[in-house]
Amino acid sequence: MTYASSPIPTSPAVENVFLKMLPITSAVFVGFLTIGLALPVLPLHLHYTLDMSPVVVGIAIGSQFAAALFSRAWAGGLADARGGKRAVILGLLSAALSGVAYLSSLAFIGMPTVSVGALLLGRILLGCGESLVITGALGWGMGLVGLRNAGKVMAWVGMAMFGAYAAGAPLGTFIYGRYDFAGIAFATIIIPLLALGAVVPAATVAVSAAKRVPFYKVLGTVWVPGLGVGLCCVGFGVVTTFIALLFAARNWGSASLAFTAFGVAFIVARLLFAHLPDKIGGARVALVCALIETAGLLLIWQADGVMMAYAGAAFTGFGYSLCFPGFGVEAVLRAPPQSRGAAMGAFMAFADMALGITGPAAGAIASVAGVNAVYLAGAGGVLLSTLVAGYLLANKPG
Repeated sequence: MTYASSPIPTSPAVENVFLKMLPITSAVFVGFLTIGLALPVLPLHLHYTLDMSPVVVGIAIGSQFAAALFSRAWAGGLADARGGKRAVILGLLSAALSGVAYLSSLAFIGMPTVSVGALLLGRILLGCGESLVITGALGWGMGLVGLRNAGKVMAWVGMAMFGAYAAGAPLGTFIYGRYDFAGIAFATIIIPLLALGAVVPAATVAVSAAKRVPFYKVLGTVWVPGLGVGLCCVGFGVVTTFIALLFAARNWGSASLAFTAFGVAFIVARLLFAHLPDKIGGARVALVCALIETAGLLLIWQADGVMMAYAGAAFTGFGYSLCFPGFGVEAVLRAPPQSRGAAMGAFMAFADMALGITGPAAGAIASVAGVNAVYLAGAGGVLLSTLVAGYLLANKPG
């Protein structure tokens, strides 16, 4: 069953997407600096300071996405019942608490297992915060600007998120170099609290009184585009989890510019082509962009120097950038209108599931075949998403 025929606001006021979305995207950007800070340094802290294996590194990174996965239904229900703004505020507070857990882990450096346990708690809190912020921001944004701009809402929220990754990676490397992991922990506490300044005064959206569809039924309406975005997330997962270890293994120096190349390409794609999923169809955009992402991962796999690795990261970021709103528009058009927060939660759950599995699975591949082999495996996963896009093209929503 699909819900594409639900009423769409037609007021000219909803067309000014940028200004209406500015407080939300600002909050997402500042809040997600918290995640971006740790991406290039947490694997190094785990591997070199705590002497953990690549499998443990993958589990620690993936635990954030697993926590986000299991909190999606709750986050989506909260956004529908209490409003996206409240979900975002609670998410930022949870992210700040993750910094407290990071800080506590440093008291147990001499007991690596205990220290890793505290870090895992921090990753779980951060995953719950990420779930609340993204699910709340998407539902809040669509309530402000209307379903006809669903692709733009996803594009702006995603741009803020990955812009934070791009800015956060070099900033995290700088903080880690000057203040070690304690600096990362303190920044993780402070930065989400700063984002509340953009959220609290922002406009709210009235909560619908319509009866909501049970989560399992919402899941059934969006599972196909959800599968597509999950496969595309494999590429993102192998870049964020193992690019730092690849650079270290090849003696290429810091991987922070690879994260920046990924993030900048991601933002450029959103700036230039964010309108395409709404205009020509999400499945068509996702099909082309999945092929671009696959090419980027193959470049990293075959990279013989940093410039080729940077180029691969950029292609991966560019392709992945529009896969999410491409498949996301297909999910929104199939979702019940009174439960779009739950629908976005269900859709994002597939991304979380993929990222949660990718870390440990890629860690196992790296242990057996080397770090660069994870990028060949990632390319194969992303390539499968083109089959999903083709299916959606042939089976349009009613």
